Amino acid sequence: MTGLRLGPLLRYVDAHSATVWIETDGPCEAEVRCAGGPDDASTALGTDGAPGTAGTGGTPGASAGGAPGTAGADGALGSEGTTGTGGIPGAEAATGTGGTPRAGAAAPGGTASPAAPGGTARSWRVGGHHYALVTVTGLAPESTTPYRVLLDGRQVWPPSGGDEPLPVIRTLPRPGTDGTDGRPLRVSFGSCRWAAPPSTTTAGGLGPDALDTLSLRLAADPHAERPDVLLLLGDQVYADETSEATRRWIAERRSLEEPPGDQVADYEEYTRLYDESWSDPELRRLLATVPSCMIFDDHDVIDDWNTSEAWLTEMEATGWWRERVLSGLMSYWVYQHLGNLSPAELAADPLFTAVREAADGTALVREFAAAAYADPTHVRWSYRRDFGRTRLLMVDTRAARVLPEHRRAMLGKEESDWLREQALADPGSRDHLLIGTSLPWLLPPAIHDTEQWNAALCGGERGARWARWGEKVRQGADLEHWAAFPASFDALADLVARAGSGPEAPATVCVLSGDVHHAYIAEPRWPDPAGRQERSGRPAGAGGAPGAGEPGPAAEPAGTHGATEPSGAAGAAGTTGAAEPGGPVQKAAGTAGPTAAGGATGPGGIATANGAVRTGGAGPEGAVRPSARVLQLTCSPLHNSVPAVIKLGFRFGWSRAGRLLGRVLARHGRVRRSPVSWRKAGGPWFGNQLMTLTLRGREATLTLHRAEPDGTGGGRLATVLHRRLTGPGPGGPGDR
Repeated sequence: MTGLRLGPLLRYVDAHSATVWIETDGPCEAEVRCAGGPDDASTALGTDGAPGTAGTGGTPGASAGGAPGTAGADGALGSEGTTGTGGIPGAEAATGTGGTPRAGAAAPGGTASPAAPGGTARSWRVGGHHYALVTVTGLAPESTTPYRVLLDGRQVWPPSGGDEPLPVIRTLPRPGTDGTDGRPLRVSFGSCRWAAPPSTTTAGGLGPDALDTLSLRLAADPHAERPDVLLLLGDQVYADETSEATRRWIAERRSLEEPPGDQVADYEEYTRLYDESWSDPELRRLLATVPSCMIFDDHDVIDDWNTSEAWLTEMEATGWWRERVLSGLMSYWVYQHLGNLSPAELAADPLFTAVREAADGTALVREFAAAAYADPTHVRWSYRRDFGRTRLLMVDTRAARVLPEHRRAMLGKEESDWLREQALADPGSRDHLLIGTSLPWLLPPAIHDTEQWNAALCGGERGARWARWGEKVRQGADLEHWAAFPASFDALADLVARAGSGPEAPATVCVLSGDVHHAYIAEPRWPDPAGRQERSGRPAGAGGAPGAGEPGPAAEPAGTHGATEPSGAAGAAGTTGAAEPGGPVQKAAGTAGPTAAGGATGPGGIATANGAVRTGGAGPEGAVRPSARVLQLTCSPLHNSVPAVIKLGFRFGWSRAGRLLGRVLARHGRVRRSPVSWRKAGGPWFGNQLMTLTLRGREATLTLHRAEPDGTGGGRLATVLHRRLTGPGPGGPGDR
């Protein structure tokens, strides 16, 4: 009998459909069977939207029509008591209008049940492992539907005879719903999760896992507010930092004396990393019920992946790198990337179709990975998701880089064109724009200036000797964020400003990031061409006012950084591009943009419509200042160590002394002034943590939860921050 090895993972969810990913231990027919079907005798929904008692033949429990209960605080995950308007709706899930089962439509990857929501798919094989991605159709908008997983007709999840609850699919409202009076959208995000401490690190002081703690809290309170989507912003696995158990397992396969030692070497060893991470019972339960969007960062392949052209040359000179990177891309496609795609994108993806039809898809996926590595324009890992009137753009800031020093960019031209088109398309259709990038755009000022200074040295600003030394510093100190690609940084600042400008601008533009092992809020400001006070993205006199106790734009001069500060060289006035492009780049689903070696582009990496790249600058010519509130929201780690030296370094980076040191370095590197300045609007916070944006209409609330020991060997989620970002009134409730 075929068994379930990993999953189920609930990945894509919209108003009517969903995808569920699983790994099995052999070939099979996989089925996702939803509550309410003619063959279903499982628990159906009760009146409060939590699983209730099944009626005869699996008839759903009494419907409450999704009626809300007593309101809880927006954004407070797992708050006690009955759910508010964002709580789990009542049971209309498994039926259509009038209680009649909805007919399932044919789905890419399988055939839906003809009588009820659900779907089936044949498994496919890569690298000796078997997988299925089941498309579930026939779901009702804004409903909560329990489901089971069957392999060849036998239930494998939840396991029979156990007390594991049924996972549920919670669909989104109908497209076009603005959410003002209905259920808010909750977007939780974070990055950097060790499944277990590496063999070189002791477990002491690591603390509870933020995702495990969230899962336990949701299991303890079926009425708890939960995320509508979980954004995992990189380092889902650590190929270069393996646990003691994985190290022992690798040692049974090969000698650890041979490179890459106790790091992952091939596809089979990557599958071990995912098995170790996703078989965690609490995480497994969470990912079976909360949809997830993922993007890789460096540790998914190797620390500081694609730092520079010199770094890549050194890696390619080794005997093990090619197998490592190809295996990393193959496993990312299988375990993470496919689940990011919609059913329509999956149906249009020629590689996914070919792999499903092949007896063994290993050669096909390896050929794809090799092509993606050789020519970054072969694939676009970045993708877009629309959640009603909220648009999410998840951006690949690792594989899409252009590394040759004379045209160095965070994104190649095709990738940057796609990002610009998606950010500027459909004006007036969005209340919020979210840009997910594993690496923060706005860093602590001292770190930002250090990276820009280093980029100038490596580019030859101080001569060849300084350039050689600068490259050593760049690789040794991990100087490879947006700030290390100065023109790309400026171009992103321009894009963010344009996306948040005009009469149909969204209420917020938020850049969501992780990577740096602490959490903070940074708010940018753009210079006023008339010479008046700098302007942030906060609308004047509107609900973008600070919360109680939060400094306003002019209240923290020591905490600002960028265009208003002196620099060693005058900033050149920015130039603007031509009219914006009309629509998104049309590429096959799962294909994407440039990385290290590919893609002709200007130095900025985010091109204007005519291919020119805005270079930024502090001058007023062509300046764009958004009316939306613009924020850099950074949250990391989910479960990782935060050594004292890291805490000290980041605190120094935000300090007055750090800013002064940064200015000195910038002068030495002849770094021009940034086209945007920013201030720290919250943090830094340290620990295993998770941020949540709660969006209702044009209102936005931010919550930060930290996982803390509960004194009994477990963990609890402590609310560190709860702040209204926009909305009516002179201010929000402030922090708590």
